[in-house]
Amino acid sequence: MIKKVLIANRGEIAVRIVRACSELGIKSVAIYAEPDRHSLHVKKADEAYNLGPDSIAGYLNAHRIVNLAVATGCDALHPGYGFLSENPLLAKICKSRNIKFIGPEADVIRHMGHKIEARRSMIEAGVPVVPGSDENLQGIDEAVTLADQIGYPVMLKATSGGGGRGIRRCNTVEELRKNYDRVLSEATKAFGVADIFMEKCVDNPRHIEVQILADEHGNAIHLFERDCSIQRRHQKLIEIAPSPQLSPEQRNYIGELAVRATKAAGYTNAGTVEFLMDEDEQFYFMEMNTRLQVEHTITEQITGIDIVKEQIRIAAGLPLYYQQGDIEHNGYAMEFRINAEDPQNDFLPSFGRITRYFAAGGPGVRTDGAIYTGYQIPPYYDSMCAKLIVWAREWDELLCRGHRALNDIVVYGVKTTIPYHLEILKNPQFRSAVFDTSFVEEHPELLNYSIRRPPSRMAAVIAAAVAAHMGL
Repeated sequence: MIKKVLIANRGEIAVRIVRACSELGIKSVAIYAEPDRHSLHVKKADEAYNLGPDSIAGYLNAHRIVNLAVATGCDALHPGYGFLSENPLLAKICKSRNIKFIGPEADVIRHMGHKIEARRSMIEAGVPVVPGSDENLQGIDEAVTLADQIGYPVMLKATSGGGGRGIRRCNTVEELRKNYDRVLSEATKAFGVADIFMEKCVDNPRHIEVQILADEHGNAIHLFERDCSIQRRHQKLIEIAPSPQLSPEQRNYIGELAVRATKAAGYTNAGTVEFLMDEDEQFYFMEMNTRLQVEHTITEQITGIDIVKEQIRIAAGLPLYYQQGDIEHNGYAMEFRINAEDPQNDFLPSFGRITRYFAAGGPGVRTDGAIYTGYQIPPYYDSMCAKLIVWAREWDELLCRGHRALNDIVVYGVKTTIPYHLEILKNPQFRSAVFDTSFVEEHPELLNYSIRRPPSRMAAVIAAAVAAHMGL
């Protein structure tokens, strides 16, 4: 078994991995840039090492991180998500230094991260894909010709893209000409490669993804699907497992497609196969995320399987503990991304000191976070500061529990998406479980909420005095 893991990440996912290591009796090593000196993952890990003053560069220096893993006696490295998690260089360097990378092989990461190569693999495996270009576009003239063939609207996408970046919708040839150079620029800045391709735009799709696990012995299973349709500008806000919009037959079908895609890619460890479901309920492969997903938590809640611990077991060379027939889903789970943002100001990041924080609790409630009272949220990273996860046996009960938990959690000092999530839960369309990726744009009225204000110091003193007088 693996004995010591370096966690090449920060924030809540680093805390999550520390906890999994602790349950397995594995030592954990945290890394941190100077702005993260007082972060929770630094406090929770068995050891922690400073990467220097730069907020970003240290987390992106693959050679230095692996050198640190070797120097501290680690035999494995977990990349988490974001940063270098889908960078084949990190996996390659780990292998050359005899450090087990807790994820797929470098060649698989590269192959599935290249959208054109991934499309070819899926076509060969009989997995349906969205109509589009078979190669990278060579110029605007080729793009215009292809768009005329497949029909507008179309999507320009960065070939090495991910995380919702490097994507532009084009409804007309004028928009296509206007956006072509923009996507090229975005692809170069975000991913270092000026390669883009085109796909037919699937209007108002539902975004359905399937969690998979695959070991080094040829075994692959799925852990059912998650509905990620509630999103803004391709960034997920709320995720649900399993999808309340799928029938049992559709659930089995998309799960089988995901396992087929996994085996076709020669994939090992945990991953996610993402699909779009159109208005005719046809599924199309979109991409494969070769890492742990932010929303893995809700799959854990409905299956009872600790995905991070399974990642470590698979990396240690152990066969899957489960067969497909052993996997059952129980009830529904929902994850709310608690972002330090101001939804009423175009979701502008709201960084600063958290003056008061209480995590939600009670039956069926889980909070994964890296914040605490007095913590200073740095302005250099993603704005997500916590994940609120709720589970219930029935959909209606899940909605009620989600509402209660969102009212239960307290984050003062910065603006967050909590009140916006509460408005979504009140929406009749959402409550009826009939929604797609256009939901947020079609409901701007959800931003018309009032802010829950923290009690003043005087009010708190008066409340304490009243409680004392009443003997509470």
